[in-house]
Amino acid sequence: MSNAISERVANFLKEYEPFNYLSFDDLIKIANTIRVINLEKHKSLFQINDKLHDSFYVVASGVIHLTVISDAEETLLNKCYAGDIFGLRPFFAKNNYQMTAKAREESIVYAIPIATFKPFVAQNTEVLNFLLESFAANTKNNFDNQSHASLSDNVGYTDNQSDMLYFQSLTYNKTPLKISSTTPIKDAALLATENMIDSVLITDEGLPVGIVTDKDFRSKVATGRFSLSNTIDKIMASPVITVTENISVAEAQLVMLKHGVTHLCVTQDGTDKSEVKGIISEHDLVVAQANNPGVLLKEIKRSQTAKELKLVRDKLTDIIQSSLNKNIPLTHINSIAGEITLAIVKRAVEQSILDLGSPPARFAWLSIGSQGRKEQLLLTDQDSILVFEDVSAEKYRDVKDYFLKLAKKATTILEKVGFVFCPQGHMASNMLWCKSLTDWTKQYNSWMNTPGENSNEISSVFFDYEMAFGEQKIEDAITETIFKNAKNNVLFFDYLGNDAIKKPTPLNFFKKFNLEEEGEHKGKFDIKTRALMPLVDGARMLTLSNGIKGINSTYLRYKQLAIVDSKFSEVYLNCADAYLVLSKFKAVEGLKNDNSGQYINLDEINKVDREKLKNALNPMRDLEELIKDRFQLTQFS
Repeated sequence: MSNAISERVANFLKEYEPFNYLSFDDLIKIANTIRVINLEKHKSLFQINDKLHDSFYVVASGVIHLTVISDAEETLLNKCYAGDIFGLRPFFAKNNYQMTAKAREESIVYAIPIATFKPFVAQNTEVLNFLLESFAANTKNNFDNQSHASLSDNVGYTDNQSDMLYFQSLTYNKTPLKISSTTPIKDAALLATENMIDSVLITDEGLPVGIVTDKDFRSKVATGRFSLSNTIDKIMASPVITVTENISVAEAQLVMLKHGVTHLCVTQDGTDKSEVKGIISEHDLVVAQANNPGVLLKEIKRSQTAKELKLVRDKLTDIIQSSLNKNIPLTHINSIAGEITLAIVKRAVEQSILDLGSPPARFAWLSIGSQGRKEQLLLTDQDSILVFEDVSAEKYRDVKDYFLKLAKKATTILEKVGFVFCPQGHMASNMLWCKSLTDWTKQYNSWMNTPGENSNEISSVFFDYEMAFGEQKIEDAITETIFKNAKNNVLFFDYLGNDAIKKPTPLNFFKKFNLEEEGEHKGKFDIKTRALMPLVDGARMLTLSNGIKGINSTYLRYKQLAIVDSKFSEVYLNCADAYLVLSKFKAVEGLKNDNSGQYINLDEINKVDREKLKNALNPMRDLEELIKDRFQLTQFS
């Protein structure tokens, strides 16, 4: 690869994790080994059961879909865009690919050799941490019990992101076989066989000094290199790689990767200077992955009643609480919770179809609002719309009647799960929000081209959506309608912009929190209305105006805006960070009080957290000024 091309690739990589943790010289070295792959639309890079490649991949341009086959149907795990990593399976497993990577449109992909990148994983803490965190987002690979790929290799949990391996504690052998260094190899092999284990620890005064595995017996003894009469220290690996007792599945796997070993010794303090507490093998990791939160998706698919779905949702609440306690990145928690929630919605629709019979037309059930953004950590109200394909006039009433019945059954199931009915009626069971594609097209045309004329307001929740069930083409048609209308639509953005900046301010002139002055929440801070919604509204209108498709979460919208509108990247990145901080405050409050977390009692927050909360509100002023300037808004608009 020429120097100019290498520099161009290196400049591209440095904008994305984990490459931004490496020096430019390192990126040049990596770029020099990269293969550039051009994929035509619908062309597969690898498929389920293909042998593993010697590279992992980064999307340079275009969109790559990751899919699996589950219950005889193809399921979309994730959509990978520019900068997204996928295909990391060769880092962590030896068996074949468990998913298919296919170009959604004409795409360019960089293939980075595993051998080239491995040293950077071992030598760079930030790169290692990124891979660890990416496991948390990899909850999308719920159908792949041995998959531990990148942020993008998921069942729906990075935005596509399946196993919460970074959260999950690991069960391992707490009574390992321990022998002295003078034990003959023959005796050690007999002991391992009698105890049906694949490793022995060599200890000295209770401390680990070496380890021998079945691989050592095969490669060093069975080959004749060492005699059975030799002592075990002749073939042991030393020093032993040690870890702490509370290590997670993902951390254990990454440590094995870093050191190129298949067993880890668990000690009291994680060093070889303390008491042995157990041994972790690769087999333990495989077993552990069968008991991760990804199993929730399988439970959802098997469920027959609302009661069974509620049990799954209750388990998810426990996972969210545990994840927040462990300070797992909120982006990963959102991704996981969002995917499981969508799966619950999908199953509610499926159960309703099983009850009513096959639909008379193709349709799409779209979760909207916070569910559509995959930002609904807590059990709040449900928001949805139903779009069915156009049918002849004489069939319209019967078709709509069927889908209204379907929607009423599905929303009732979801209400029993714990998602209360939307107080504003923004649900597919409302005849206003259950209609044909043509009628929905007219609806969006009206909202966007004559805002405020035919309705009192545009409900912004209808512009944040994710398909939970149905035809992708129908969702694509809605998206096309919205972005077509958004282009150069001054009136629409003037309306949205003024609506966004009308929200009550979080702080008063004296930089004090504006608290509720009356009602049951008097004296509390409304973090949803005063802090989160302005950030949500701003991200939505700015991505619409910039033509950014396929990104729903507020955090990722700001991250993408920082790339496409680099002049204001600092504002966007500050807003992204602020959104995470504020969202965590709301989630913690909601879990503590078993409610939505909307109203926070500041008297119950310590001084440090109060300042952290107040600092998270600072970017909102810059965002407001940016919106006013970008869309030429004034207080008199």
